[in-house]
Amino acid sequence: MASGSGARAACVLTALLLGLCVLAVAGGSISEGLEVSWGDGRGGVSPDGEVLTLSLDRTSGSGFRSKDTYLFARVDMQIKLVPNNSAGTVTTCYFMSEGPWEVHDEVDLEFLGNVTGEPYTLHTNVYANGTGGKEQQFRLWFDPTTDFHTYSIHWTQQHIVVLVDGTPIREFKNHADQGVPFPSSQRMRLYGSLWDAEDWATQGGRVKTDWTQAPFAASYRNFTAADASSSSSAYGQEMDATAQQALKWARENYMVYDYCTDTKRFPQGFPRECYMA
Repeated sequence: MASGSGARAACVLTALLLGLCVLAVAGGSISEGLEVSWGDGRGGVSPDGEVLTLSLDRTSGSGFRSKDTYLFARVDMQIKLVPNNSAGTVTTCYFMSEGPWEVHDEVDLEFLGNVTGEPYTLHTNVYANGTGGKEQQFRLWFDPTTDFHTYSIHWTQQHIVVLVDGTPIREFKNHADQGVPFPSSQRMRLYGSLWDAEDWATQGGRVKTDWTQAPFAASYRNFTAADASSSSSAYGQEMDATAQQALKWARENYMVYDYCTDTKRFPQGFPRECYMA
């Protein structure tokens, strides 16, 4: 595993690309851009307006959504995950379209909890025109429960990039011209949630939620969203060699699952995009 200094070095390298190193973002009232959308009082904003907290108990979880919708955007969110024994819980931050489910678009960040002392898994996925199944999973190079860290989704006409503290960990390129669906026509809203998925979230469902630890809580702050619709802007540019180096570092050290290498799942050959540069 790489050290914390290695993570910072990778972030600095990435910053040379497009200013992607977002270790901290300006404060402000999170309720200006987000609203608690479900949970029957289990989600709320701190008195100073800076932190939105979601909670989960045996009865229900909770969630929020962005007040605006986006067609290509760079979104950053600082999140502090459920501490201690978080097995069975899932904390999320994701884009999703609001049209018919069978043709919906989605970009997922799902943080799968674990027993005390074991690492979280960051589960990522992309849906386009109702088709998903593009899972990649990562460990993190820090404890995501002790402090806030910045998680970003960078969605342009060229690609989708997922970043952790400014370091890219995943890139999904637009190969629509070669028959691979890509989210490009439906506006999406940002959502977040904390919910119970003990049937699959932790070690394939082998470890269940310990409800004596409830209520569980995760916190969000410093939400920012920037338009990325212009291909001529910095947000629309492709990743250069420096960013690719940082991406390679993260994937070699922290990726634990890639659908493009799962021969049991795809015995007849991987999806088309797996063979594309």
